[in-house]
Amino acid sequence: MRLTKHLATTALALGLAAGAAAAHPLDGLTAEEYQKINQILREQKVADDDTLYPLIELKEPAKAEVLAWKEGDSLDRKATVYFTSADGFNEAVVNISRGTVESNGKTAGQPMVLFTEFMNALEGALGHSDMIAGLEKRGLKPEQAFCLPLTGGNFFTEEYRNSRLMKVPCYQVPEGSNFYAKPIEGLFAIYDIGKKEVQRVIDTGVVEQAPKDSWGYTEEEVAARLPLRPEMKPVTLVQDGGPNYRIDGSHVEWDIWRFNFRVDKRPGLVVSNLDVNDDGTWRSVIYQAHLSEVFVPYMDPTEGWYWRTYMDSGEYGFGLFLSPLRAGIDCPSHATFLPATIADDKGAPLVIPDAICVFERNIGDPAWRHFEVFAQTPETPVPAEGRPATELVVRTASEVGNYDYLIDYRLQQNGQINIYVGATGLDAVKGVASASMKDATAKADTAYGTLIAPNLVAANHDHYFNFRIDFDVDQPANHFSTMDIVPAKLDASSPRKSMWTVEHNMPKTEMEARYKLSAMQPRYFHISNPSREGYLGHEPGWMIHHGSVAYGPYDYANDPPMKRNAYIEYSVWNTVYDPEQRYAGGKFAMQSDGSDTLAEWVKKDQNLMGKDIVTWFSAGFHHIPRMEDWPVMSTEWKTVHIMPHNFFAHNPALTLRKK
Repeated sequence: MRLTKHLATTALALGLAAGAAAAHPLDGLTAEEYQKINQILREQKVADDDTLYPLIELKEPAKAEVLAWKEGDSLDRKATVYFTSADGFNEAVVNISRGTVESNGKTAGQPMVLFTEFMNALEGALGHSDMIAGLEKRGLKPEQAFCLPLTGGNFFTEEYRNSRLMKVPCYQVPEGSNFYAKPIEGLFAIYDIGKKEVQRVIDTGVVEQAPKDSWGYTEEEVAARLPLRPEMKPVTLVQDGGPNYRIDGSHVEWDIWRFNFRVDKRPGLVVSNLDVNDDGTWRSVIYQAHLSEVFVPYMDPTEGWYWRTYMDSGEYGFGLFLSPLRAGIDCPSHATFLPATIADDKGAPLVIPDAICVFERNIGDPAWRHFEVFAQTPETPVPAEGRPATELVVRTASEVGNYDYLIDYRLQQNGQINIYVGATGLDAVKGVASASMKDATAKADTAYGTLIAPNLVAANHDHYFNFRIDFDVDQPANHFSTMDIVPAKLDASSPRKSMWTVEHNMPKTEMEARYKLSAMQPRYFHISNPSREGYLGHEPGWMIHHGSVAYGPYDYANDPPMKRNAYIEYSVWNTVYDPEQRYAGGKFAMQSDGSDTLAEWVKKDQNLMGKDIVTWFSAGFHHIPRMEDWPVMSTEWKTVHIMPHNFFAHNPALTLRKK
């Protein structure tokens, strides 16, 4: 099948490359380390030639050890390894440095989907007699279809017990670039990837009119449909003389910033030890930040769609699905492109070329400016004083099914940090009878989505991106507080009858430290160092200034997908640091039951005072599809905005040069 060949070719093309020895305790696992992990497990008779590995990731040293580490020090390198066993899945801790298996036992949940399982489901569904019969009813043969295995969530029914399910709808094999333009609606298989068998095939009936247009989106395909715009003079970013940043292994230094990075199979890009230079002194800001979970629930309750409630990071892996970046499109041509090394199903190192790009750019805006009208004279006009703004961008792009997600960490010369998520790719569409909103079937067809092309409806859905941000403002033990905009109490004699003031509030426990963002209740979230006196006596800190958020009318107690992802009920959470709590959706997302999530952890209601606090932020948006989304969507950017607050003595961008 075409899709099978495409995926296999892609996996082969990613290839194998040697990696350098780790130079920092939080560096990603190297190619040699993945090979050694495999060797150790085999030597200890824990694994054999048939063993598969859903996930191998760095087991970080204790935070105190990392903070005390200096270049040249030696800390044991360890990995957490999930692998297949006779009784399901096991979890082992492998000490790479010592060549030992420190622990090994059965997992409490199901790790992310293996590529092998994905391929088995694809081929198994299409080869089932009921699927073949369903295709025949629609005038299609198996070779004219490809099937797309999708995680089916967990709805706490009998079929989810002792199973590992994927639901597998199919599409017509494309004539061009668009694999999603011709869904074979009303037909899908339920496949148990653990048992390697089709449980059953669901056929809700043939849709009267199947989509006919291929809707290709390559330049050649678009030109065959529509006249391309007139050629334009190129507008490009260039950088004469090379970059201002320095990359040494996983360590990056630029302007007032320095940090380390790696790629893990589940969260993708991980940024660690983010420090800022304050007038010659390096001060810590964030110990670690990374994507924690991505939740994409669809709002169509019909048989073929209600279960589409994907946990893209925990079920599939943002690191696994990193795609090579293209110079001049994904990143400027002058960017530095770097590979990422993860493990394949056999535990062998898999190198994704050009998975990360690092670049700086003048964004065409002033970092600051001021025009002084009182300085002007007829004889001597005084131009505005200002400085150009430049930013450093670290970018990855993960293609998870029909969506492409760009993840940016953008560092500013004024001390601000922006985490950006760019959503693009293709809408998930269903085949319908309606070709126009004038058709008699249109009202029913569009009850849960938008008719975006003839015979294609894109369902309403949401996107939530939870980030785990472990602030260490100068030290691990920080305060968390809110700065609330509240009505000021005014004297009755005041000519002003309404003003606002800032009220500082400090939650004492984890349950108190959950927040929603609303323009009707403005507040900023402040993380500060209580042990250091700021330049004017303030408690120096950083704040989450704002972010893109969304809330839905969800039932977090009774709706299974929402119970499994109840962390989206609030945008901001705070917990006492726990190295085991890395992912808001829990250690195991596949068919999880909601018992191991951020929303459950906080029920311990631990005291936050004087503790190392981790802040969790969910950016999100509702997606009501539109015709302008098709056949490919414009990039929609969402952000988490982090700013210094009384941390510096003055505007850090004050010392920028004009050129």
